[in-house]
Amino acid sequence: MSVKDSEKHDVPTVLNYWDPPADGSGPTPIVIGNGRITNVRTHQAHNFVITDVTGDESQYTLDGQGFQFVSRVSEEKDFIDDKKIQSVYYPECERLLKDVTGAIHVHIFNHKVRRGPTQWHHLGHKNLANRGPVTKTHVDQSYDGAEMRLRWELPNEADDLVKRRYQIINVWRPIKTIDKDPVAVADANTVPDTDFVAAQMVEDGYSGEQWVVKHNPAHRWYFKHLLRPDEALLIKCFDSDTAVARRALHSAFEDPEYRDRESRQSIEVRCIVLYDV
Repeated sequence: MSVKDSEKHDVPTVLNYWDPPADGSGPTPIVIGNGRITNVRTHQAHNFVITDVTGDESQYTLDGQGFQFVSRVSEEKDFIDDKKIQSVYYPECERLLKDVTGAIHVHIFNHKVRRGPTQWHHLGHKNLANRGPVTKTHVDQSYDGAEMRLRWELPNEADDLVKRRYQIINVWRPIKTIDKDPVAVADANTVPDTDFVAAQMVEDGYSGEQWVVKHNPAHRWYFKHLLRPDEALLIKCFDSDTAVARRALHSAFEDPEYRDRESRQSIEVRCIVLYDV
């Protein structure tokens, strides 16, 4: 049953879009390594209203809009020990994605736990120790960047895999119920490819390509208010199938009502999802 519109927690806020330099140059590369992230790309804040999907979650799907909310309890609760995350939580994410998509294989290539403050990028040396929310609109992989990641992760199989359908999907889960700095996702149908600009990201020796985004007031943004640890948000970053939603622009955002709460705690697991056709 849908929540009444009057009970929904829609949020007027700002989202940060890439601000193209006056000299016409492209996005500055992001460099991650040695415990530090350096991101000096210029962004500009633009006003949007983020729509709360609570009660209407079933209307949003990976192939329809590029994202999907699911209910799935995890055996892992703390997400402190990387070895336990890999041994317990990774298999859970694999099963979840297979159940939702019908894929035959899921290859997980990394995860990010976030417990840091909103402005964590500015903490200086070793700022990754306080990794927090990403408050800049982006997609983790461009179309070319998705194939680059596939070939990096599965080099011996890549020539065959690129002939079949494959996706990159992030499994984003609260560690504690999210009030401060929730994640918004944009309906893929409202974001044309022409709004994307390829941008380099280098992480621990891997050079990949993501997308930054030019502002467009036609973008339509969504989130689920007070998302719980027994729920997850699936964010599609890439799909080789051109007949469906291929990617979901996303960003953390500030809800003024919860500005003074404790830092958000969440985990995202990044997955290559493979099909037999």
